[in-house]
Amino acid sequence: MDPTSNLIAQVDQQILRENLLYLCKDPLPVRKLNYTLPGHSKSTLDEADDFIVSKLESYGYEIEKEPVNVQAFRCDIFKPKSSQYSSPEPDDPWYTAHNLYAKKTGSVHPDEITVVVSHKDSQSWVDSPGANDNGVGTVSNMEIARILSDHDSSRSIWFLYCNEEHRPWTSVTAAEGMANAGLNVIAVLNIDSISGKSAAVTDKGLRTNITRYTTDEGEALADRMIELNEKYEIGLHQGKSHLPRPGDDDGSFINAGFPNAILNIGSYPYAEPNYHHESDTFETVDFENVALATQLSMAFILHVDRNGV
Repeated sequence: MDPTSNLIAQVDQQILRENLLYLCKDPLPVRKLNYTLPGHSKSTLDEADDFIVSKLESYGYEIEKEPVNVQAFRCDIFKPKSSQYSSPEPDDPWYTAHNLYAKKTGSVHPDEITVVVSHKDSQSWVDSPGANDNGVGTVSNMEIARILSDHDSSRSIWFLYCNEEHRPWTSVTAAEGMANAGLNVIAVLNIDSISGKSAAVTDKGLRTNITRYTTDEGEALADRMIELNEKYEIGLHQGKSHLPRPGDDDGSFINAGFPNAILNIGSYPYAEPNYHHESDTFETVDFENVALATQLSMAFILHVDRNGV
């Protein structure tokens, strides 16, 4: 019996709201290693990690933390607002960022792994709450982990929370580590900015999702995402888009030799008007869009779990 309809119906918009509120407004205004709240002993990204870990542990997961040395991007005010980051200088401070892993072991094909990845940090070069980029992807990933915590999966599912707004991207370390270990990663789903769309689309009340792919294998998965949106009557305006070269955290896995990697995002080309701005706040998020995209992402994960690729 297909459990998908019952499981995706458990996506709780209130939990998504509460988790996002914590990560990008109260008590954490940003999530970066080069900013510590007055009177606090940890950076806001380390505090975000503590919150994510506590939630995942409350769902029954044992969390693995993988340290990666990174630097913060510099800000170049002479560039357009959305791309004001510039490379750090060699003498800039180094920090330890962490990849967080919550792992479910499959009961039938434990060696086949689906990786669900979201970057949890906000921009290191600007004081942006990063609500749409990528607080929403982080809480979506957490919500899927919550709902599937007691689900008897046939294949293994790894929930990965990495960092993309510091340099180097920590998803590269994760992907290369899996490749070097010879792991059988059968699918990678990157959940990033799933509520990000243009003001015009938002004004029309449309809920959108684009599955972006790079490889032929990825296109087949993007087509499956369209089918699942229709099959389970999720209600998204669902499409697909091709990226000629690997990019974002899904690209890290493609570069490491895992071609079945795709990205779910609210629009592509990305059209959210607050992208990389201080105005990317909790109040700009379309939580209905986040909830529907979370349902679709979970439907895809469950489909791969039952059928493989």
